Amino acid sequence: MNASQRPTTGAPRMSSVLSSAFAEVPVIASIIGPQRLQNFLGSPASVCILASIPVGQLPRLVPLLGNAGKTVFVNVDSCPGLAQDKGALEFLKAMGAHGMVSTRLSLVEKGRPLGLLTMQKVFVTDRNNMRRSSDAIARGGPDLVEVMPSPIVARMTPEAKRAMSPFVAAGFIETAEDAAAAIALGAVAVATSDPRLWDLRRAHLATLVPAPTPPRRSTT
Repeated sequence: MNASQRPTTGAPRMSSVLSSAFAEVPVIASIIGPQRLQNFLGSPASVCILASIPVGQLPRLVPLLGNAGKTVFVNVDSCPGLAQDKGALEFLKAMGAHGMVSTRLSLVEKGRPLGLLTMQKVFVTDRNNMRRSSDAIARGGPDLVEVMPSPIVARMTPEAKRAMSPFVAAGFIETAEDAAAAIALGAVAVATSDPRLWDLRRAHLATLVPAPTPPRRSTT
């Protein structure tokens, strides 16, 4: 099934785990290396992506976060020493990871049968790339799509957003206003490595979205 054959009556339903996690704090903490681990443990954000973590450190960090009630995704593409195959996903599942992130369709397809939440990362550079990404998402059926860079969300058509939903906006989320804009445009959450944004509440973000400008009255 390609993206054009997807139902157009609404976005695919997100898992209850993720829906609950994003209800109050629609932010995913991108933890690039272990240095920001304590910041995340002390934040209200409950979902993280571990990236650039050497494979030898994962068996210690993943259970630590899981025991703290956090939902842990691991970026399979970026962790040094972690293989790019089903065995790597089985390894992550055995240590307590909740989900995996990859740009590779083949890995996303292998994640769900193992009971992992799946997040497919796509880099949208032009309209052709957007169509190819939409087709890959339709085949992989991930739980979440990580759309990069976030400013592209404003250029996506309603059809593209449906094809990539539910999606997370990532890249260039540098302020609360950036996060609010992405969510107002349909993102279920944003992903950022800036710990200052890991405590953003949905209610607060809603106040940052500019009100629509009313149409000007004709003076003629």
